Amino acid sequence: MTARAAPPKRRDWSLRSRAVRGVLYQVLALGLIVMAVWFLAHNTLENMRVRGIQSGFDFLTSPAGFDIGELMIPYESVDPYWRAFLVGIVNTLRVAIIGIVLTTVLGTLLGIGRFSNNALVRGLCYAYVELFRNIPVLLQLLVWYLLLTEWLPDPGEPLSLFGLFYLSKGGLNYPVPVWGLGQGLAAIGMLVGAGLAWGWAWQARKLFEQTGQVRPVLLPAIALILVCGVAGWALGGAPAAWNIPKPADVSVEGGSALTPEFISVLMGLVFYTSAFVAEVVRAGIQSVPRGQSEASGALGLSKGNQMRLVVLPQALRVIIPPITNQYLNLTKNSSLAVAIGYPDLVSISNTAINQTGRAVECIAIIMLVYLTTSLATSGLMNWYNQRAAIKER
Repeated sequence: MTARAAPPKRRDWSLRSRAVRGVLYQVLALGLIVMAVWFLAHNTLENMRVRGIQSGFDFLTSPAGFDIGELMIPYESVDPYWRAFLVGIVNTLRVAIIGIVLTTVLGTLLGIGRFSNNALVRGLCYAYVELFRNIPVLLQLLVWYLLLTEWLPDPGEPLSLFGLFYLSKGGLNYPVPVWGLGQGLAAIGMLVGAGLAWGWAWQARKLFEQTGQVRPVLLPAIALILVCGVAGWALGGAPAAWNIPKPADVSVEGGSALTPEFISVLMGLVFYTSAFVAEVVRAGIQSVPRGQSEASGALGLSKGNQMRLVVLPQALRVIIPPITNQYLNLTKNSSLAVAIGYPDLVSISNTAINQTGRAVECIAIIMLVYLTTSLATSGLMNWYNQRAAIKER
């Protein structure tokens, strides 16, 4: 006698169903949020209309009418406001990206240094962390700015290093190559070399996981980048012209320069955030059982290879989530640059508000930019966290 098939389950659409109630509650919550946002926007626009305050984003196409002291892209005062905002966004991203890279390197070295066998190194790393993380970041920005603009010599009498680098109250001047085909091909070659270096590191990691054989990674990676860059430079005609800065009567002319405002913002954010990153790295390393280091040492791995190949890969699953928060904090703390005159997004928005009166629109642009950068950073770090997570069976 054959078994009778079970009748198909009927979906219960009544309010007694937990799934139906869950969907209903979510729809109601979303509707309340939309109504609240609509009410706030409508009420704000109505109050602005009653008071005769203009609204809208049409001002973005009008000439800005003000200069910006630090530019990464071409800009003039006759350009529209949207281009001024673009300059501010680029300046903000410049600080954030460079700051994140330097913070990661410095914070990781400090965190590893807390486990050094040398008592002096351990003490210096501990003192650094306790000093910089307990001083407010705004105060650090102001201190660095005052040191650079008050204690350094005048631009007419700068401090010189090898006759190539000049440091003064006007900032840091350094030589740059005269851009041409050779420099462009060199940059492309270095990108190709970076891709080859990543492939070499991936192969070395796979070989270590399969056989336990350790291959050098850092020096071959640097060599690949340099060799590919030099090859591109040679294919472009091997140009050797450099724009070298030279001291003049009242300033340093030629080359390129980093302004005191940019240096102060970068140093303040990097020193402050790296102290927290160091504690995150230290906690991640401590979360790895000591037996892992002892076992790798028994296999003949040196202290450096133990940390690089065994301890840090396991500590990443603990390090990545909190270090993402520090990256977000650094990006958002860059808005404090307005206190020392660095022309970031907030500074340019303040100028636009004073000239146009479009406070709501400018603040909305600031919120949108920081929300976008924060979500992009979080998404990238979440992707990396999934790659670095230990795969369990």
